[in-house]
Amino acid sequence: MAPIEQNLTQYAAYHRDRRNIVTHFVGVPLIVFSIILTLATVAIPAGSIAITLAAVVSVCASIYYLKLDIALGITMAIVLFAMCAGASEMTARMSTAAALGAALALFVIGWAIQFLGHRFEGVKPAFYDDLKQLLIGPIFVCAEAYFLLGGRKDLRRYIEERDGRTLPILDEPRF
Repeated sequence: MAPIEQNLTQYAAYHRDRRNIVTHFVGVPLIVFSIILTLATVAIPAGSIAITLAAVVSVCASIYYLKLDIALGITMAIVLFAMCAGASEMTARMSTAAALGAALALFVIGWAIQFLGHRFEGVKPAFYDDLKQLLIGPIFVCAEAYFLLGGRKDLRRYIEERDGRTLPILDEPRF
């Protein structure tokens, strides 16, 4: 498994325009939540309780993120399980069809926002070149939140030394 620095540097190469990063703060959580909501409609019987597929996937994703970085992994685990709780509440109050409809709408809106950001950037999304980047997107947003709050300066410096600083607006698309 590549270290967090390498993963984020590879992802950041496609995300240097601040407008693109801002769209990721909205689009990525919408996409992740839509997936969690979809998976929350599937319950796996485990004795006297039922475990949702959303919980199983969130545990697996949290383990992956924790292996990449403890602090970011803990943050991701908290966010994923908060999303599981929200999805659980929604599925308890909605029909399965309504929950899946809401998940589809959020998924489409999230991707539309993502593609708008990449239009600003003038670069295709990172997952076009490497599907693993779909897993890195959420932890990239998490890392960017840390950077905005003044945290993980070492990681930010590492990325910027390799990909350059994040720019407010790129003058020209980087095709």
